[in-house]
Amino acid sequence: MAGRISAKTAPTPVDLIIFDLDGTLIESKWDIATAVNLTLADLGIPLRPQEEIFGFVGDGVKRLLRLSVGEENQSRYEEALRVFRGHYLAHCLDRTAFYPGIDRVLAHFAHKRKAVATNKSLEYTTRILEGLGAHHFAYVVGGDNGFGLKPEPGMLLNVVETFGVEKERAVLIGDSTNDINGARNAGIKVCAVGYGMGNREKMEACRPDWFIEQPEDLIGLFL
Repeated sequence: MAGRISAKTAPTPVDLIIFDLDGTLIESKWDIATAVNLTLADLGIPLRPQEEIFGFVGDGVKRLLRLSVGEENQSRYEEALRVFRGHYLAHCLDRTAFYPGIDRVLAHFAHKRKAVATNKSLEYTTRILEGLGAHHFAYVVGGDNGFGLKPEPGMLLNVVETFGVEKERAVLIGDSTNDINGARNAGIKVCAVGYGMGNREKMEACRPDWFIEQPEDLIGLFL
C-alpha cells in the first residue's frame, strides 16, 4: 500500500513524536482482560473470552465496560466502572510492558520531544508509565482530560499547541483507525503499526502516511 516503508524511504524530519499507548507503546491487553473479568465476576455477570475483550479496547474505559457488561446489564454499568477501577489499578502492571524494541526506539529519539495521547483514562495511563518509564515523555494526555477521544482531533491539537510545533513537523504513531483518523482530523502525519491490536485491513484502508511492522522501523523513518 502507499506509505509502507522500504529501504529507499528517505527519513522525514519531525519535531514532535506523539505515541498512542495501548497496542503502540505497551502490550496491555492481558491485564485489561483480567481486570474486566474480575469485575464481571464481582458483579455476578458471566465472564467473557479474553479475545472478545481485546476487541473492546481502544475507545476508552467507558465503552470497554459498556460492551463488557452487555446490553442486558447496562443498569450495572456505573457499578462496573467503580469495581473495574480497583481491579485495574491493582493489576495494570502484572504483565503490561513496553513492546520489544520500544526501549530502543525511545532511546534513539531521546533528543526529540515526545508525548503520549491515549483514549485511556489519565489515572491508569500515569500509573503504567510511572512503572515503565514516564521520563521518556514530556507530556501525556488521556481520554478524560476534556479534549475528546480519538478520532476527534482535540487531544492531538492540544499536544501540538502545547509544544508550539508546526503541524507538518508532528507525527502520531498508533495502532488503530481511531489514531489514523484522529491524526487526519488534526492535520498531522500518522504512522500505523502492524504489531498492535488494530485491524490491519481497516487501518490500511485509512491510508496512513506510513505502515510499519515493528517498533524499530521508526528509527529509520524519522530524523
